[in-house]
Amino acid sequence: MHLSVAHDTVYDYRPAVETAQHTAHLQPRHTALQRVLAFDLQVSPTPDSLRHGQDAFGNPQAWWTLAQAHTQLRVVARSTVQTAPPLELQGTQPWEAVREHFRYRSGQPGDAQTCFVFGSHHAPLNEAFAAYARSCFGPGRALQEAATALMRQIHSDFEYASQSTDVHTPALDALQARRGVCQDFAHILIACLRSLGLAARYVSGYLLTQPPEGQTRLVGADASHAWASVYLPELASSPCGGWLDLDPTNDRCGFGAPGEDYVVVAWGRDFADVSPLRGVLQGGQSHTLKVGVSVESVA
Repeated sequence: MHLSVAHDTVYDYRPAVETAQHTAHLQPRHTALQRVLAFDLQVSPTPDSLRHGQDAFGNPQAWWTLAQAHTQLRVVARSTVQTAPPLELQGTQPWEAVREHFRYRSGQPGDAQTCFVFGSHHAPLNEAFAAYARSCFGPGRALQEAATALMRQIHSDFEYASQSTDVHTPALDALQARRGVCQDFAHILIACLRSLGLAARYVSGYLLTQPPEGQTRLVGADASHAWASVYLPELASSPCGGWLDLDPTNDRCGFGAPGEDYVVVAWGRDFADVSPLRGVLQGGQSHTLKVGVSVESVA
């Protein structure tokens, strides 16, 4: 499948921002199932410096500096990617064995994915998360089966409520409220898995959506998306590196991506590692934000 993505972000500042430094995770990454065919990033005003590279997790990242006063920042990212269906893999290792795999052993090297076992700001370790997940993690149950069951439990138990939370809403609050958006559901799933001693990471990206029957597609009406991945060491040598992607918002999962209609942009410990756009500003006291995202299938 070929997908095109347009992500348009506009910040209006009052009063003017004097100087600013920004980082962006807007360029999709190459994966076993995804090839980036084209990417273009336009920033206005024109940055005094702009460079591209990778962050600590291998995600494409852009950095730029604006040294001139400005009352508006506009960032437009356009991507074209080729995706493939999820890999057909089956993990059979019990979840307790995977938890044991990550236990610290003096003098022995740890798994490279151990950093995803520890709690993070948006996906902390907490007994409340472990308690919520335990019904899915019976003795000897395969991790793949248990994690998929947990994903489906979150999908069933939680109400998707647009604008009911924001990027600062603690995952524990969303767990107790039983409502939120894709970012909350991903953080809750990650926190549950980590609280049981398992490795889980946050994935940012996009999902091709279809307008309601009888309605035309509206340009800019889509949104960025987020889901989680859990690590199965027994499948580490597979093309997806042993990561099973889990989307509790849409009750979909698969190795490498939940589906062919997903675009992977970046992964990290939680949202803070892969925020689409963030910056440090001097000047400006208030701002308004407008974001438009369009995802389309192209020939």
